[in-house]
Amino acid sequence: MKKMFCTLFGHHFAVSKRVTSHIKEYSCVHCGKQVTTDVSGNLSSLTPELREINKTLEYIYRKKHLSAPQQQVA
Repeated sequence: MKKMFCTLFGHHFAVSKRVTSHIKEYSCVHCGKQVTTDVSGNLSSLTPELREINKTLEYIYRKKHLSAPQQQVA
């Protein structure tokens, strides 16, 4: 029944994971389909290859932003 809802009205995507500030993973609230943003900002199906790429990007992003010294504003 939920799949039929998406067929008739389209998917209702919600952010399921923030990989970086620009790249996010989404999942459909009704049917659970997972997508992610690609290089050009469009939604693409979340394949195992893209999942691995997002995992690596998240690791690099967190390492860079958590280890950077905090700058104080005077």
